[in-house]
Formats: sequence, C-alpha cells, structure tokens
Amino acid sequence: MRILVTGGTVFVSRAVAEWFVQRGDTVYVLNRDTRSQAEGVELIRADRHLLGEKLRQYCFDAVLDMTAYTAQDVSDLLDALGDFGQYALLSSSAVYPETNPQPFREDQMLGANTFWGDYGSNKIGAESTLLRRVPAAYILRPPYLCGAGNNLYREAFVFECAERGLPFCVPGDGSLPLQFCHIGDLCRLLEIIVTKRPQQHILNTGDPQTVSAADWVRICYAAAEMPCILRYLPREIPVRAYFPFRDYAYRLDVAAQTALLPELTPLEDSMREAYAWWQVHRETVVRKPYLDYLAQLDLR
Repeated sequence: MRILVTGGTVFVSRAVAEWFVQRGDTVYVLNRDTRSQAEGVELIRADRHLLGEKLRQYCFDAVLDMTAYTAQDVSDLLDALGDFGQYALLSSSAVYPETNPQPFREDQMLGANTFWGDYGSNKIGAESTLLRRVPAAYILRPPYLCGAGNNLYREAFVFECAERGLPFCVPGDGSLPLQFCHIGDLCRLLEIIVTKRPQQHILNTGDPQTVSAADWVRICYAAAEMPCILRYLPREIPVRAYFPFRDYAYRLDVAAQTALLPELTPLEDSMREAYAWWQVHRETVVRKPYLDYLAQLDLR
C-alpha cells in the first residue's frame, strides 16, 4: 500500500510511519525536514500549509493525518491532495465537554471543554471540516498517549525524579484517574482501519481501565527500578505547576475499539518501553520547570 503520514519525525507520527514501513508498505512522510527521518520512508519536504502542487502527482491508498490540530490544517491538506483512498485523523478526547455523562461515548455531543480550552475546540473544527469534505473518513479520539518515543515531559519527568532519588508529588490523595493509550495499540488500530475498514468510523481509543495518579507514578518508578516515595500536595497548590497532567477526571468508553482490538499493551510494559527509550533520547524531551516550582515550596 502507498500511505501518506503527516509529520513522521516525532512520537505518534514517527511511530505510525515506522509501523507501516515494517509492514512492507510504501510510506511517504510530509514534513519540513527539520528533524531526522524514520528509516525507510519517502520524504515529501513541505509545509502542510504551503503545498502547492507537491502532492497532486501522488495516489495514496491511505492518508494518516497525525498532525492536524485545526480546521485549516485539514483544509490545506485536502486542497492539495490528488487521488486518495482512506483518510484517518488523529483527534483527541478533548472534543468532549466535561459536562457530558461519563464514560464519554463516540455518539455524544461535542463541545468546548473548560480544561482543554482551545486545543479541544480546534480539534472539533478539524473533525467537522474533515467529515464535511470526506464523510467516510475515520477519526480516532485517544486519551493520554504513552510509550516509547514520547517527547512530552510526562513519564520522562517521573523517570528523572526516580533516577535522582527524589520523592514524587501528586495532587490531593493521589486518586486522580488517568486513562492511557499505548502508541503500539494506536498503530495496530490504524492497521485494522487501513486493511479491514471497520464499520464504525469514529473510535475512542485506549485502555478501558483508568489508573490513579499515584499508581501511575509507582509504575514509572518500577520501570526505572527505583523505590517510589510519594508526597501528597493539597489542591490549593496549582496542579499544572508541578504535575504533568490536568486536574481533570474523565474516562472514555472504548467498547468499539475493544471489539476490534481485544488485547492491549499493559501499562507496565508501556512504561518499561518508555524508560528504555528515554535513557537513550532524553535530550529530545521538552522539559518543563516542575522541579523549579517545587523547589520554591516548603514541603517539609
């Protein structure tokens, strides 16, 4: 198959590109060539907003759009494409308003989410633009993504604290629920979409179970083979100043995904993969000043 992956150099889009290369497909990546390319891909060097006629000559069996955040992102790519078969968009669980009944289902109303702000609203715009122009497109709505290649300062922050022998601070009593989607499971679901064309076109993705913030930290410390000491901070202290997730409890209904992909990667395995990757690529992670903030607090 001839597959176009937008991006292809960082975390999700790179993992997707590498997945389909390993499958034996001809994989084209669309990016500005400012980072190293995955092995085995065909580079189309361009800005997705300045494509001109660069894509018109190609005929893709599938377009896997992993880097669209706004309606304009989708429109500019669609305007530039020649012939293509399927289109799959990576969206987000942020499209569901927090007032919806939980767990969030794919058939629920979309709307602004107070916790996610413009990010969620822009993803709604991307989805609606795509479905207006490509009604048969597929849309994936993951929660937090995890696994090898994650260049966000989430598990990497925990690994850093573990290696330095520091206690880790969690909000409140540590019970904040977190839901994850392993990057390899996302790739496997995309393969099912490309090869089997499932009937349902909008899919929540991820593990059906949540894990508490405290248990997630323990799993990360265990992946680094370090003892874990937790500190529980009152919620009066701004959570996002020291903790890598929003103070927002939600859960997705992933029954439709489970019917297609019943066996998922355990979170413990995902964190071990993430730690092994981080040990080699830690300089690529975008750090945040969480420790600097905590240093200003009197935590005795």
